[in-house]
Amino acid sequence: MSTTPARSSKRAARPKKPNNGWLPFFFLLPAAIGYAVFYLWPLVRGIWLSFTSFNLLTPAKFVGFANYERMFQDPIFWNSMKVTVWYVLLNIGIQTVMALIIALMMHQLTQSTFLRGVVLSPYLVSNVVAALVWLWILDTQLGIANHVLEWMGLDRIGFLTDEAWAIPTIALINVWRHMGYTALLIFAGLQTLPNSVYEAARTDGASETRIFFSITMPLLRPILALVLIMTIIGSFQVFDTVAVTTGGGPANATNVLQMYIYDMAFGRFQFGYASAMSVGLLVILGIITFIQFKLTRAGETDLD
Repeated sequence: MSTTPARSSKRAARPKKPNNGWLPFFFLLPAAIGYAVFYLWPLVRGIWLSFTSFNLLTPAKFVGFANYERMFQDPIFWNSMKVTVWYVLLNIGIQTVMALIIALMMHQLTQSTFLRGVVLSPYLVSNVVAALVWLWILDTQLGIANHVLEWMGLDRIGFLTDEAWAIPTIALINVWRHMGYTALLIFAGLQTLPNSVYEAARTDGASETRIFFSITMPLLRPILALVLIMTIIGSFQVFDTVAVTTGGGPANATNVLQMYIYDMAFGRFQFGYASAMSVGLLVILGIITFIQFKLTRAGETDLD
């Protein structure tokens, strides 16, 4: 007996899937509009202004690559770049190591939700508030930190007024604020690693140190690569902590690139030159991100 009619009836009985091909785009539309208005259009506008002389009082005048030529010959720009790189090295180096240690401790010793909240709490404080609090704590005359140093028999330190101390202090302030968030990102990555690999390593007699360097770090590499890319981009854009605590001083010792761009745009109304430096920073971050992505193989995993 033929089964063709039965098969045909089953096919006919299957409900047709609704054609909602437009629905995902409908939900993405608000985000796409926000991206175009607040990111894409300012980017295009900024690139155009970088080729002009514009000060809000007169129409933008096309000047070609004059702003970029000025940028390459500007000693303050290169000093700001050097200060920014020094800040990034301190901030990212200390923050990544501390965040990795905290994440490992949370993963190995406890997974308490309360402790995760405590670790994340500094990140919930705005940059401006955190900077103000540390400004008061580290004040040379009235700050409690210097009173403690004096009580210990040590000399007072101008944490935010001394050229040698200013950038390391600002870097440590931002390490304190962002360290918990970075630790939680790494902690989330640690939770995705399979326990079977660790069990096999311990069965073979591998020590915890050997397991960390031979298993944890290689398997965690894509997460660490992503964290480094995000934190380095954010560190190059440091502004509010510097603006609140030092204002770029003393003697341009903390005049990071974003601070210099802000001063040129809203202090001296040289929007064309400020836009050129912003485009330069964009190109530098793009190159750094590309190199990081390739060197760390962020798109690959060793779990396969």
